[in-house]
Amino acid sequence: MGTAMNPPSISDTPTPNRRRGRWQLILILLMVIGPMILATGMYKLQFWVPESRSYHGEMIGNGQTRADIGVQSEEERWQILVTAPKGCSVDCQQLVYLARQIQVALGRDASRASHALASAEPLSAEYEAKLQREYPQLQRYPLDLATFAKLANDKDAPQLWIVDPHSNLVLRYDARVKGKDLLNDLRHLLKLSNIG
Repeated sequence: MGTAMNPPSISDTPTPNRRRGRWQLILILLMVIGPMILATGMYKLQFWVPESRSYHGEMIGNGQTRADIGVQSEEERWQILVTAPKGCSVDCQQLVYLARQIQVALGRDASRASHALASAEPLSAEYEAKLQREYPQLQRYPLDLATFAKLANDKDAPQLWIVDPHSNLVLRYDARVKGKDLLNDLRHLLKLSNIG
């Protein structure tokens, strides 16, 4: 005759350690959310930001857009934008030439970027004819000088800007920029970016 099995009583089953489970959940949440909080704090409060840099222009990175420098555009690609607040003098013309050369030098990524000129004053008839003849893909915009003057470091000098596909200003250069440095910066941005 077999013995009957008695079901285990509630006091015999091990109770889960709720305190340990809560700590594990907190640790998992900290591992997921902690780096995001740290990165946001570093960006907003500018702490633990490395002093060294791998780019050659002046980093903008504060949410300012093309419209903040007085240029209205719907371009949805990366853009090499030259601004000319006082007509397009020799320095301006050199930057326009450089912008086109950089866009061509991107090779297979050339379709991800465009080059443009925003001028506050009318161009000379001779330069206008040259642009139409030699720069057929150059996009042209008017430059609102009052808006430009609020943001630009030098209100009178031509400048070159790298603008992302969301219209955010990324880097700024003056007329002394070297083509190789500019090309390296733009290639690096295109490599890191999934947009445009």
